[in-house]
Amino acid sequence: MNLVFLGPPGAGKGTQARRLSEELGYIHLSTGDILRNAVKRGTPLGKKAKEYMDRGELVPDNLIVALIEEVMPEEGGVIFDGFPRTVPQAEALDRMLERRGKKVDLALLFDLPDDTVVERLSGRRTCPECGAVYHVKFNPPQKNEVCDRCGSKLIQREDDREDVVRERLRVYRDQTSPLVDYYRGKGILITLDASKPIAEVYSQVKRVIDAKRD
Repeated sequence: MNLVFLGPPGAGKGTQARRLSEELGYIHLSTGDILRNAVKRGTPLGKKAKEYMDRGELVPDNLIVALIEEVMPEEGGVIFDGFPRTVPQAEALDRMLERRGKKVDLALLFDLPDDTVVERLSGRRTCPECGAVYHVKFNPPQKNEVCDRCGSKLIQREDDREDVVRERLRVYRDQTSPLVDYYRGKGILITLDASKPIAEVYSQVKRVIDAKRD
């Protein structure tokens, strides 16, 4: 099956997608990872995308669609994590999959209150060297602001600053919420409570997928 994971930043979409990928063999396509990799490599698309990301704005549809099409696998079930974010992106994804004789089978909405999103993201710290991720409240490093793995000084990503997070949320509510109606109209939208513990959310996800298979 091909799955779309929807929800605000910080809702845990990536965590759940990685678990599904490891357990069931889904191919996990994370828009965030794809974008950050393009930015890190300094590709033309990456440079353009960085300007929007630093302001907490959504990257334009045409840039996102081009990046996704480059990495879209020909075989296997895919979890689209962070894509689509707008109805035009969803329509572009439908066309991409249709050309391969496939479709989106389920859209899972990870629902989370704005204040919880801000707490989760603004407290996040990342190691610029090894990529380890911590949280000042929920998963602090043993030594303040220092990575447990490699000893590098932790950083707060530009798009994790509270003011940027709130702008990301505003943009999400304005531009991404119509996707809920889009997938509800197709009869494939399922809403999950993303405020629950990770294991409990994962159980919800598995139940939904199993029910769809049956």
